[in-house]
Amino acid sequence: MPEISSSDTFVSELPETWQIRPCDVYYEEYKDCKSIKARFQQYFVHGEPTDCMPWRRDYDNCTKFLKSKDLKAARALIESEKERRRERFKGHYANDVWTRRDKPPENWSAPLPEAISKDYEKSYLYMKSREMKGEIPPSSDIDGTLCVIM
Repeated sequence: MPEISSSDTFVSELPETWQIRPCDVYYEEYKDCKSIKARFQQYFVHGEPTDCMPWRRDYDNCTKFLKSKDLKAARALIESEKERRRERFKGHYANDVWTRRDKPPENWSAPLPEAISKDYEKSYLYMKSREMKGEIPPSSDIDGTLCVIM
């Protein structure tokens, strides 16, 4: 399946084409939505199976757009992606518990307290970070002991 590139003429006419995913993604989402495992999950969460046709419609629009450069199909696909994003962030934007910030706190980059810094210096991530920077020689992840559960 061909991909969308910025040199295509329709990209200037429809600049939101970056939102269109590869067609295989829509098809995989549709197949997953229709699977028996997903149907059990949908029934458990929502009490009924969800409608999988939006994924199929998006897949059809995607293939139509890529094969014949159909701008109507591309617009429908972009609108579907926007709606999906609106639905996903609905809870985030409706949250009135926390006050949103305009800028980070004054001390956001202050050094960690000494006790936390000392604990961090003993951490696995800190040691691996130093290894990757070449500050210390690479070590084996196995410390000489093996734990076997039988």
